[in-house]
Amino acid sequence: MACMKLGSKSDAFQRQGQAWFCTTGLPSDIVVEVEEMLFHLHKFPLLSRSGVMERLIAKATENGEETCVIRLDDLPAGAKAFELVCKFCYGVKLELTASNVVYLRCAAEYLEMTEDYGEGNLISQTEMFLNQVVLRSWKDSLKALQSCDNILSYADQLNITKRCIESLAMKASTDPNLFGWPIVEHGGVMQSPGGSVLWNGISTGARPKNSSPDWWYEDASSLTLPLFKRLITAMESRGIDHEIIAGSLMFYAKKYLPGLNRRQGPSESSTRLAPAASGATLSEEDQKLLVEEIDSILPMRKGLVSTKILFGLLRTAMILKVSPSCISNLEKRIGMQLDQATLEDLLMPNFSDSLETLYNVDCVQRILEHFLAMDQATDGASPCSADEGQLIGSPSLVPLTMVAKLIDGYLAEVAPDVNLKLPMFQALAALVPDYARPLDDGLYRAIDIYLKV
Repeated sequence: MACMKLGSKSDAFQRQGQAWFCTTGLPSDIVVEVEEMLFHLHKFPLLSRSGVMERLIAKATENGEETCVIRLDDLPAGAKAFELVCKFCYGVKLELTASNVVYLRCAAEYLEMTEDYGEGNLISQTEMFLNQVVLRSWKDSLKALQSCDNILSYADQLNITKRCIESLAMKASTDPNLFGWPIVEHGGVMQSPGGSVLWNGISTGARPKNSSPDWWYEDASSLTLPLFKRLITAMESRGIDHEIIAGSLMFYAKKYLPGLNRRQGPSESSTRLAPAASGATLSEEDQKLLVEEIDSILPMRKGLVSTKILFGLLRTAMILKVSPSCISNLEKRIGMQLDQATLEDLLMPNFSDSLETLYNVDCVQRILEHFLAMDQATDGASPCSADEGQLIGSPSLVPLTMVAKLIDGYLAEVAPDVNLKLPMFQALAALVPDYARPLDDGLYRAIDIYLKV
């Protein structure tokens, strides 16, 4: 992680419990309260660098108190930022890094640490470090963006969040081997403008291996959902392929939604969610929000996401009781590519508290209806468009035939359920057009099982 050293004096601060003391040998003449921390300091170093401190000290001095007490209630990042601000004011050595520069930039703005209060003041120093160092690096931009999350309103006001997001979006949308900044840093490797590997800032002439389009998925998944959503939106505006965007969304979903990382059969039809395998934990309310956000961002296109993952999202959505519109959209997405599903995918437990069917037959029926509606909309084969001889073996009929076989297999699996009423069984079986079944053996088998039960 890049850093910039400020100040030259040795550290003159000591912490004792909930108080910081400046050990310069001079008695303290000001106490600054920030959160639960007390800073015992000296007036001049503060008022000579900060417009806010100058005014507050002047106001407190008017009261004639020997030691003035000032409280900073709304300082961005609180005591941890003010500690570094104090070191800067006293000229003590400190390091600007991608992890603390946002805190310091916002704190400096709050305290009015402009050039009017000394050349090379904290606002100008942090701005220079942000623009010339942090935003030129993928890793540092990411760290800075992560730190924005704790003081988001301040970072947004100063346009820092947007700048970090735009920096990341630009780097993700550009071929790392052609890009002029050090983007690819996996394993600590930096790249020169020509794409060659840098060692201590010197080009070695070696070129790193080409990065796959998903090289940024893992890093982006470390962001909180609001920041991740803003990053993805920025990437979409830069024209990144929908397939890559969808891949990043599913990577994020798998990391935080435990329902996508394990199979669940009817014997495990619990409405509770286990912790995610990655160790990342979200409350069920946050998981619900994540599913709904993914649905809102993901383009409604066939093939962007595997059918198996879509079924996993749908099961999770039902457990979490997300909005009906979200569940309906997921059913439509699956319906668009139902021919790619397996029987195991369709066997979704019924998560209703009432005594109903073991499997969610109603949901499968809705998914099938979406598939048939889409098949008709895309001029799928039908008796109206060709005679029987032309239909048999027609390429346009293959998906429909596959779905017909899948539904017949599903009917045979759910037939033993004593709670499955005849109208429900009959309605699902009748949805499949007759011309989609070259053979009726699968349907007869399902009917036979149902009648025996």
